[in-house]
Amino acid sequence: MTNKMKHWSMLLATFCGIGGVFSQAAAPSPTSPANDNGNSHAFQPGEQLTYRVYYNWNFVWLAAGEVTFEVREDDRGYHFKATGSTYKSYEWFYQVHDVYNSWADKNTLLPRYSERSVQEGNYRIFERIQFDQNNRKATVWRAPKRGDPETRTEHTVQERVFDVLSSLYFLRTLNFSEKPTGSEQPFRIFMDQEEYPLRMRYLGKEKNTKIRGLGRYNTLKFQPQVIVGNIFSDDSKMTVWVSDDENRIPLLLETPIAVGSVKMVLKEYKNLKYPLLSKKD
Repeated sequence: MTNKMKHWSMLLATFCGIGGVFSQAAAPSPTSPANDNGNSHAFQPGEQLTYRVYYNWNFVWLAAGEVTFEVREDDRGYHFKATGSTYKSYEWFYQVHDVYNSWADKNTLLPRYSERSVQEGNYRIFERIQFDQNNRKATVWRAPKRGDPETRTEHTVQERVFDVLSSLYFLRTLNFSEKPTGSEQPFRIFMDQEEYPLRMRYLGKEKNTKIRGLGRYNTLKFQPQVIVGNIFSDDSKMTVWVSDDENRIPLLLETPIAVGSVKMVLKEYKNLKYPLLSKKD
């Protein structure tokens, strides 16, 4: 089971990483939302989004676990947190508990520091990253778990690189609903001691998208490029539906993986900054 499902965190990371679609855009202008001290951001401190994860194995959909995203703030900026765990009823198959944290600049949303603690079956990793955006460097410390001896490495990165969590929130500051259908945008994330240049295709608007348990929504549809490896094959086609309103929250993700397929469906939301106008009556 371990070889088949290793790196559940890659699914979480990829889901977070859809936000990097505009990470290679020009630096925000003084009038753009990302420079308005958070006043025009599509989210606010206290927002919480919870997703249910379904895994399809031999044509049977299993409710595998949940992922929760939270927005906090401190004196220096935003603190984003994502926690993913399997349900107890699923742990006979595979047990997961992953925690991601990212501390980002309140204006640009570029990460200053991030941590992740991964527990997936017998696999363990604790990683923390210090980002030096001005000098385009990332310093990484890794250990099997928090408190163990760490290895330290330094990496050169390109301008305006995001971690997988901060990129999601950066995307939500931007209005891309008027972009031409079929257009592609590059983005970059840094994880597992590597910088990944990926691409995202915008598939246009979709009305009346059904979100299990929550109803129907007007959405924007995307197809992000995935990181090929243990989880994704070369021809994997991930699809993401995002609310077509000022909140711009991911509502649904579907993707095939090496064995079966996975869905992440929004289960509940709290403390949204704007009314969820994309929801159909």
